[in-house]
Amino acid sequence: MSCRYLYRRRVLFSETDLAGIAHFSNFFRWMEETEHAFYRSVGLSVHPMQYGATDTSTGWPRLKASAEYRLPLVFEEEFEVELLVAEMRSKAIRYELKFWKNPDDPAARKVAARGELVVVAVKADPGTREMQATAIPDNFRERISCAPANFLGNSPS
Repeated sequence: MSCRYLYRRRVLFSETDLAGIAHFSNFFRWMEETEHAFYRSVGLSVHPMQYGATDTSTGWPRLKASAEYRLPLVFEEEFEVELLVAEMRSKAIRYELKFWKNPDDPAARKVAARGELVVVAVKADPGTREMQATAIPDNFRERISCAPANFLGNSPS
């Protein structure tokens, strides 16, 4: 079972403002990108719900998304996103994320931003298309676990 995932990427030109600094909105995209990569790393996938289809696969809409910014990330800068499974309830999962500058240099490694995602498992009614919260599927529970308390919230920044 996995409770932690590290994802590497580089700031693209299209993700920056005129000063070459990553626009704040991209941190939300990067959180979701990291979440999806985490699922793939444990043999899972996020299957998009297709309205109008008879598919009743589990969907994962966001109940909460937040970010706190500390240091800028700039064009061409490589950074690492750390995802920790902070909590798993019957129908929802809460992730804590950290964006690390200088990921390969222990002396210079610093948190550029912190984020939180809360996702809820849902199924759509094929007739009404209305989404209803549902239990987290067993295949997710079998492959994902909560991070130990000493990993969460107060790890070095």
